[in-house]
Amino acid sequence: MVKVLMILSNPFMVDPRVYKEAKALVEAGHEVAVVVWDRRGEYSSDDTVDGIHVIRIHNSLLMRFAGTDVLRNPLWWRQAYKKGLELYRGGYEFDVVHCHDLDTLQAGVWLKKKLGVKLVYDAHELWGYLIEGDVPRFVVNRAFRMEEKLVQRVDHIVTVDEPFRLYFSSLTDTPVTIVMNCKDLRYDTYEPSENDVFTLIYIGGMKRKRFFPDIIDVAGSLDGVRLQLAGKKEDLYHEMEVYARRYNNVSFHGTLPFDQILPRTRAADATFILVDPSSSHYQRTLFNKQFEAMVCGRPIIVTKGTYAAKMTEELECGLTVDYNEKAIREAIIRLRDDQQLREKLGRNALDAAQKRYNWQQEKKNILKVYEELA
Repeated sequence: MVKVLMILSNPFMVDPRVYKEAKALVEAGHEVAVVVWDRRGEYSSDDTVDGIHVIRIHNSLLMRFAGTDVLRNPLWWRQAYKKGLELYRGGYEFDVVHCHDLDTLQAGVWLKKKLGVKLVYDAHELWGYLIEGDVPRFVVNRAFRMEEKLVQRVDHIVTVDEPFRLYFSSLTDTPVTIVMNCKDLRYDTYEPSENDVFTLIYIGGMKRKRFFPDIIDVAGSLDGVRLQLAGKKEDLYHEMEVYARRYNNVSFHGTLPFDQILPRTRAADATFILVDPSSSHYQRTLFNKQFEAMVCGRPIIVTKGTYAAKMTEELECGLTVDYNEKAIREAIIRLRDDQQLREKLGRNALDAAQKRYNWQQEKKNILKVYEELA
């Protein structure tokens, strides 16, 4: 049995990857505590979720006055480090620190140096590429330099796909394991939806680089189409909540719990992930939407020029489009008007999930990492 301390810069309840990894470790007989940053103070300080102990850090007065997360992050690292020491000295003598993304890794390196524990770096994103265009260039460069330096102190890297693995392998000889964001298998057979109007659904982050608010205008102006939206309270969430009211055929459902995502996706006819292909990050990553669509047997619309589009084309489980209004509109109309195409793509999606792209397969990889660390 291994005792694990995870560190995460969100409140945990909105991060299915972290929850699924932690739950898999608990089910395998390990013990897991997660120190998280609840920067909006939306959850209690101490909680237990399916055997996972969640300890939430809320913004201090100084963190509230810092203004931006770029300035808050060093304060958060110090708080996470102190909380880790407090837990260790209070009796939870963890063997491994498991840091989720670059905005937690410094705290993990400090804990490893102080306590001599093992360190896992779980890179959901390529952080420098992720923030590119949103912050000054010097901040981007600092993120790249910081990651390149800190990964040298890591015992094992976990990441989400092959392009990410190649990136980290170019920085360090540290072992890298891929754990994709695949979903649990919940449906044995393909079933078409029962909608009387073709229904598109999107549950996820709403950003300008994800074709928001343009997708609302595109779908909202189409006859015989309904668009359903939900997401986390970040980025353009509040703007899109108001923007969606412009159209009678667009519904905004707020933030949904984990257990509603798959049933709602299954109840729709198709989903989409439309990202700016000029983004170095989006070129390399796979998305939760793809794996949700697969296990639900639903087609997905994906932007060309991305690794996600390459997978979609190889599995023939959706349509790939150029990143512009005309191409996206045509893809929606094509799926709306061709039920046989929707069924073909949906069946291919579910078949791919059942044979390869499911959490039952992927969780073996995270468990193997801990077998080796133990």
